[in-house]
Amino acid sequence: QVQLVESGGGLVQAGGSLRLSCADSGRTFSSYARAWFRQAPGKEREFVARISWSGGRLYYADSVKGRFTISMDNPKNTMYLQMNSLKPEDTAVYYCAAGTFGGSHLSGYDYWGQGTQVTVSS
Repeated sequence: QVQLVESGGGLVQAGGSLRLSCADSGRTFSSYARAWFRQAPGKEREFVARISWSGGRLYYADSVKGRFTISMDNPKNTMYLQMNSLKPEDTAVYYCAAGTFGGSHLSGYDYWGQGTQVTVSS
């Protein structure tokens, strides 16, 4: 089964750090654009960060710019999201995605991970 497998979520205090991982499983998405989205309770899923298939272009939502870093380890077929200086408003389920079109909208992605919970306490 083709899927993206996430890990690394958890509970952290405000100001702390977490690193999320998203590994390919069943096939590789080496020529796909990749992204992280998140969904807080009662809210729509929103864009967090994305990386081009070559890894040369990175984009971030304004709310996480300067605190989060997206990266890709191509030999390991794994994408990461390093999250520093976490705030309570970062609390959400985080999803990784891969798609042929990419961009900052949900519709640009064809494959999604199962989601991993990140909870930031104040």
